[in-house]
Amino acid sequence: MRISNLKKTIESFQLQIDDLYIEEKKIHGIIGGNGCGKSTLAKLIMGIEDPDGGTIDYGSLNQSDITMMFQRPYLLHESVYDNIVFPLKIRKIEPNQEEIDQWLKRYGLYDKKKRYARSLSSGERQKLSFVRAMIFEPELVIIDETFSNLDPDTVTVMEDWILQKQKESPITYIVISHQIGNIFRLCDQVHVLDKGHVVESGPTEQVLLYSENPAIRNYMKSHILPDVINEASESAQH
Repeated sequence: MRISNLKKTIESFQLQIDDLYIEEKKIHGIIGGNGCGKSTLAKLIMGIEDPDGGTIDYGSLNQSDITMMFQRPYLLHESVYDNIVFPLKIRKIEPNQEEIDQWLKRYGLYDKKKRYARSLSSGERQKLSFVRAMIFEPELVIIDETFSNLDPDTVTVMEDWILQKQKESPITYIVISHQIGNIFRLCDQVHVLDKGHVVESGPTEQVLLYSENPAIRNYMKSHILPDVINEASESAQH
């Protein structure tokens, strides 16, 4: 995916992405301070918002190949099960009951599959959102702060599943997160936004550990996780 001269103005804020390349079949992290344009960029890629100018070249991707998980997921006024099969129905894909049950069991939702989806806890809603997003085997997944409302064990299960699937059948991910640990563990590439502009892109460890850009260094100082950074540094040395 190639984003060129992309512009979007919302009140006094302007997002302007001159050139951003999202390599396919890689996990990309997008980070930056509050109000830098991360979610706006995600909505433009998803097609939820229309740009004021510029282009997004999706290559061989169609809109039906793309899915997005939000920090506050929107759920249908239906059961857990009906929410999961909805993306299959609109794509005319026959639901695989055994596969659906495996997903539900993996995230502790099997006994709740007939329950009204909006009665779930916030963490359960995020789990349901993840299952619903992945069930139709998308080619591009945008994860917008989805991990922030989940317990550490569930985050680990999701991360492990994503990394294992990437080894078997890689797709493209865009992960937006303030949690630097998620970015380090998951992402091959990272793109840093500051005041509506991409200020640096590159391999995750290179950008986050060794960048000389003042905006990135300041961001890392306020979000640093010493154990994660030390672990990443040791891995880079071996």
